Amino acid sequence: MPEQMPTMDDHVKSSRELIELLQDIERRSRRRPDELLQQEGPHRAWEGILFSVLEMPVVASLEQVKEILNIPPAMTLVPGTRHWMLGIANVRGNLLPVTDLQAFLGGPRIPIEKRSRVLVIEQRGSQSGLLVGSVRGLRHFSTEQEVEVPSLPDPIRPYVSQAFRLDDQVWPVFDMRRLADAPAFQVAAL
Repeated sequence: MPEQMPTMDDHVKSSRELIELLQDIERRSRRRPDELLQQEGPHRAWEGILFSVLEMPVVASLEQVKEILNIPPAMTLVPGTRHWMLGIANVRGNLLPVTDLQAFLGGPRIPIEKRSRVLVIEQRGSQSGLLVGSVRGLRHFSTEQEVEVPSLPDPIRPYVSQAFRLDDQVWPVFDMRRLADAPAFQVAAL
């Protein structure tokens, strides 16, 4: 018996089902992170992006980093700004201020190389980019791996909220919200 061709009603029905599925996925993705963690039980997962700043390996919450970009091909310098403000980049039609994170923390400027990346964070509805030397990957930690925050250099200490141990390495958590809320970070003008 020959196979029947799908009808317009079949296409409409499958399109409706697809839209409903996508809406359900979006609804679930917008749930508060603490609700999701409660569902994961006693071995809750925490995900972070590994990078280094001031020669110290740190991790930032995946929830706080919206995107990881290659260095934008062009950045427009903004006159009258602090040395750590690299400029404004046009990323897919959106203007993104880009800061050298290490220079902001008092260290030397990060040389822009092939491995350099821009971490995009959100602050009060607008986005900012943070230049880092490289991103070393993504790691999953459980609450059982949380340890006391180690002794840290003064420039980093205010931005570290917790730490995790993975094998023999302690990873301080660089809190992007604390950085975004810091008065010094909010004012790039001289």
